[in-house]
Amino acid sequence: MTKQILCIVHQETSTAGLVGQLLQQKGYNLNLCCPALGDRLPPTLDDYAGAIAFGGPMSANDDKTLPFIRTELDWLSVPLAAEKPFLGICLGAQMLARSLGGRVAPHPEDVREIGYFPLQATASGSALFSPLTHVYHWHSEGFTLPQDAVLLAQGETFLNQAFRYGNNAYGLQFHPEMTQEMLNFWTTQGAEQLSLTGAQTRSHQFQNHARYSPHVAAWLDNFLEIWLNS
Repeated sequence: MTKQILCIVHQETSTAGLVGQLLQQKGYNLNLCCPALGDRLPPTLDDYAGAIAFGGPMSANDDKTLPFIRTELDWLSVPLAAEKPFLGICLGAQMLARSLGGRVAPHPEDVREIGYFPLQATASGSALFSPLTHVYHWHSEGFTLPQDAVLLAQGETFLNQAFRYGNNAYGLQFHPEMTQEMLNFWTTQGAEQLSLTGAQTRSHQFQNHARYSPHVAAWLDNFLEIWLNS
C-alpha cells in the first residue's frame, strides 16, 4: 500500500500543520500541491493513500475569478470516484460541499468564526465527534449540507460543521491542524480581521489554544486512523 498523502494547499505560506505532523508520525509522506501557484493536480490517486484539501482566504465561489478554484471543484470527482479517503478542511470542506450540490455563503448577519468555538456531535457523529467540545475556526462563510451527506457535528454560529459523504469523504468546517506556530502567524498576518464581529481577541485565542488543543490533537490522531481506513 502506498504511504503518500496528497495535501492540497492554497498559499505559498500554507502548511499541513498538526495533520501533517501526525500523518508523518504514522509513516506517511506528504506531497504538497498548490494549484493557486500553478501546481497540477494528479489525474488519479493511484499513487496516494488519500488526499486532503486545506483552507485558504479565498471563497469556494471564486471559480469565475480564480480559475484554480474551478479546477479544484472539478477535480474532486477524482477522489470521490476512486473511493479513496478524502478530507476537506474549511475551504476544502466548502468546495467539497459545493461540488456535491451544496451552497456556500456568508453568515446572514456577516458574523465570522475566528477562534475556538463549541462543537456538538449529532446522533450520527456521536461515536466520532463526541470527544470534541471546542475547535478552532477562521472563516466567514459556511455551507449547506449536500444531498445524501450525513451531518456529523454542528456549531452555534454556522450550523454545519462536519459531514461525511459516502464512506470515504469528510468535510470539516474547523481547523484541527492548528499549531501554536500557525496561530501566531495567522493572528499576526490577519490581525485586521480580529476586530470583526465574531472574532476572538488574539490573547483569548492563545488562552483557548492552550486549553483545548491537547484534546483536539488526541481526537485528530484517532480520527486520522479511522479516515485512512475508511
